This record gives sequence, structure tokens and C-alpha cells, in this order.
Amino acid sequence: MLDLLIQNGLIFDGLGSAPIRGDVGIQNGRIVGIAPSLSTPAREVVDAAGLWVTPGFIDIHTHYDLELEIAPGLSESVRHGVTSVVIGNCSLSVAIGEAQMLADIFQRVETLSHRLIAKWLNKSISWQTPAEYLQHLQQLPLGPNIAPLFGHSALRAHVMGLERSLTVQPTKFELKLMQRIAADALDAGFVGISIDMFPWHRMSGEWRGYTIPSQHAKFKEYAMLARLCKQRDRVFQVTPNLQKLASFVEILRMGSGFGKRLRLTVLSALDAVHNRQLWRLFSPLLFIWNRLLNGNVRFQTLTEPFTIYSDGPVTPLFEEFATGAQLNGCESRQEREKLWQSEGFRQQFRQEWLSKWRNSFHRRLDLMEVVRCPEASWQGLSFAEIAHQKQQEPVDFLIQALQKYDTDLRWVATGANDRLKPRLAMMQHPHILPGFTDAGAHVRNLGYYDGALSLLKQAVTTNFLTSEAAIFRVTGELATWFRLDTGVLRVGAKADIVLLNPNALNQPISPQVEILDPVLDGEPRMVKRGSDEIVQAVYINGVRVISKGEVSDRLGREKLGSVLSPLS
Repeated sequence: MLDLLIQNGLIFDGLGSAPIRGDVGIQNGRIVGIAPSLSTPAREVVDAAGLWVTPGFIDIHTHYDLELEIAPGLSESVRHGVTSVVIGNCSLSVAIGEAQMLADIFQRVETLSHRLIAKWLNKSISWQTPAEYLQHLQQLPLGPNIAPLFGHSALRAHVMGLERSLTVQPTKFELKLMQRIAADALDAGFVGISIDMFPWHRMSGEWRGYTIPSQHAKFKEYAMLARLCKQRDRVFQVTPNLQKLASFVEILRMGSGFGKRLRLTVLSALDAVHNRQLWRLFSPLLFIWNRLLNGNVRFQTLTEPFTIYSDGPVTPLFEEFATGAQLNGCESRQEREKLWQSEGFRQQFRQEWLSKWRNSFHRRLDLMEVVRCPEASWQGLSFAEIAHQKQQEPVDFLIQALQKYDTDLRWVATGANDRLKPRLAMMQHPHILPGFTDAGAHVRNLGYYDGALSLLKQAVTTNFLTSEAAIFRVTGELATWFRLDTGVLRVGAKADIVLLNPNALNQPISPQVEILDPVLDGEPRMVKRGSDEIVQAVYINGVRVISKGEVSDRLGREKLGSVLSPLS
């Protein structure tokens, strides 16, 4: 007898094949039959007439490493059909190292809640090696499947000590030790290694304001880690330094050459507001890299506009210039007020804000809108509009508003992917993967937990991809490239399945909303809603964990997901 029989659905295999109408039989968490009609008796029968039956979606760029320890169900992603996530991105992982050190590396980069960090620290770390960390993950009551990358910042700080990892280069012995630990991690089952060159990523704690350990490495160290991934055909994830052309040359060197190819994924392909031609470079660059230089490179893109919410001067958008980074490094409103009281600081902030040198954030005050403020009349207006009303220079008004209201002033800006045509072109490109959701990070600033559904909605409303091609992009294609045993519906596969109402996909991308999250002890978090009509059910390991927006109490209490290692 089957445990579950899903009947009469339109079945997408996740490999891009044309869908078939039929039944899916599930027993002991595995798919045991797919056919136009299955007559085997079942304990539970679900009529999926009018619904799509798809593999669970894969999110390839998350930062759930700490949240997994506290709320391993990861319901904010699962409710949108995600059944597998890649963690350990951007050089950040907790696979090795002392707990407080890891917390100091994570907290500011990912603007994680102090309460979340404190909860995690109270649980402490019980593992000593990357292999023991994987064993630890296997014991958690995982909701989705977890595919871990091994983070370079954690490795470097563990081997060299935090201070030396931020200030000097490793000795030959330390480099050899890093090589051995990283090789052991890959051999134990990590899906790859992540490094980070992005200068916005800074430390908190004793070394606050310093960029994180991975950014202090030289090419030789990065190349050593890349070789380990190339030898084992594992993923090498890189976040370049947008302000340093040499970082792109280094990445190009690591990801090119004949013989065995490096499985390299780079953040990120975006249509940036500050440079409207930038997105056009990705296609020719990837052609040269993959076709002429023998690369195996995949950029990642966000499947919707890149909109970030900020609390006054506390925002990742300010990390790219010195005075903004100083404000982010302050531990209290009083510290920030002390900075603002300095005429020199205000002048420097103004000068840096107006500088056009290597900006990543557009800093256009006409595109920065007030969401919430004690001055209620400002809400819904841009800083430029309010400054015009007050007959002030916009930058001077911004400084005054930030100084007066601090984090009581909440504002929003879209920095990329706001235009439909470039966004569709990038989502359609065979060497640009839908990813870069940052799920689990920047919880006060963004919440792109439904990236796969956003792509499907746009496929349905614009026809830029067929339904089967769109589903392939967020399931089997990602699984194949990352070498994961998931993302497809076939006999013998784990029963990670989503039932979708296709009629409900014909709607706009869902807006981000703010909730008070119990996981964060009631602190605010940006999330997505609006999938309840679309996602009729989510099954992990054959267990129904989502039903029309309702989260089962089994999610996060029972072990459903597994730790995914690369397929041999």
C-alpha cells in the first residue's frame, strides 16, 4: 500500500520535458510510481486535478547557517515551495571556528538580529571539524534539504586567529593547513567552497569595521581553494570586489583554462540603476568565458526588483563609503549622534555621498522613499520631494533627517532589476542562474524567499519561458549544475513535491511585507506573502508541510530534509 497517491495532476519532471497528466505514488518518502493512472491503494489520496505537480524548488544562495540551529524548519522559504537550500555562501559558514568569532563575522555582513546571534551563542558549538559539522546537521530536524558550502572566512580565521586573518598573510604552514582542512571538508561532503571579495562586508565586535577575513587573502590563497574544487568538480562561489578591476581578472584566471573546468558561480548579474548598460555585458562576457576560455561559469541573478529597506543610517547600502560604514559600526543612537555633531563628519558624509567614484548604490534621493517617520506627512515621498518642499539642498536635508530621526526614519530604495526587459533577458540566459535571494540574511532589509515563484509568475504573464522551461530553471537545472540529488520527479527520487495552482500564477510579483517574527523573539522581519493561492501543498520526504499557507507543526520538529552531498 502506498503512503500517498497524488492523482490527476499535470506532472513536470524538472528536466524541461513536456508535462504529462497522471498520478504520482509515494512510499517511505520516495516516489515509487509515475504513470497516467496508478491503481495501487493508498493511505492518503490527493486529487490534483487542475494543479501542477512539480519538484520542490531549490534556492542556491541563502544565509540560513545560524537560523538552522534555532528554527531548522526554515518555514519562510518552505511556504513558497522551496525544499532545498544552499548555505555557506559569501565565505560565511559555521562549519569550523569559535562561536563568538563566527558571530562577529556573520552579524554585520548579514545584518542579523542581536537576539538571533545571542540565541545561537547560547546553544554554543559542539563540533570541532567540518565533518563533525555535517554530522551535526544530519541530526537536526531539518525542514528543507541542506547543501552546505565551506566558507573561507571561517576557515581563515580558524587557522590564523581572527586578528592575523584580518591583518597579515598566512605562513606557508598556515596555508598548507587551510588546504588540508578545506580538502577534508570537500571529501566529507561539502558541495563546494565560497570566498568573498566584496568590500561592503565588514566585521562586528572587537574588529568592527574591518572587512571580513576572506577579503584579506591574496590570489595564491584563493587559487589554492579553487584548485581543490576543480580537482573534485565542486562548486566555487565568488563575490567579486566591484570597486577593484583586479578582482575580476583574478576570478577570470581561476575560472578559465583548458583541461578540467572549475564549476564557478559568481554574484551577481543585475540591471543596476546606477549603470543602465552594465547588464548588457554579462552575455558577451559569459560567451567569451565559457565558449572561448573553456569556463564553466554561472552568474546568479535576482528574479525581481532589488528593493532594500533601511532604518535611517543603519543599512547595508551605506557600507560602501567610509562615513556610512562608521554609522553602521555604531552600537547605539548616542554613538551616531556624536558623529553627526562633528562638522567635519557631516562634510565628509556629504562629499562621499555626492562622489560618483565606483558607486554600487545609486544614491539618488529622488528614488529613496520614506516608509515610516515621526513626520507622518513625509511618508510616501522621496527625500528629494521633501527637500524641494522645504527649499533645501537634498543632501543637506538627508543629513538633517538622518541625524534627527535616526532609525525612527525607515526608507526604501530599489537599486537594480526594476526594468522588465533586462530582468527577463538575464533570467532566460542559459549561463545565468536564478538565485541571489540572500534568504535568511538582512532580515530587516529584504525578504526574497519566493524567488522561484517570482520567475514562474513572470513566465506565465509574459511567456518569456515555457512552463516546463521555467520549472526546469528553478529545479532540475540548479540540481544538475550543483550536482545535487534533488529537483526532479522520477521513480526512486525523494518525494519533495509542490502542488501549484497555475491560474493563480497570473499575478504580479508579491511585495515584501514586515512581520514580527517569533524566531527573532518578536523582532521585525521582511518576508513574502501571497503564495497561499499558488502553493496548494508542499511535501518534503512525502510529508505534507504546507497546505494553502498553513504551516504544519511537523515542520522543524521532525527530520524531513537531509544534508545533500555532491553526486558521484
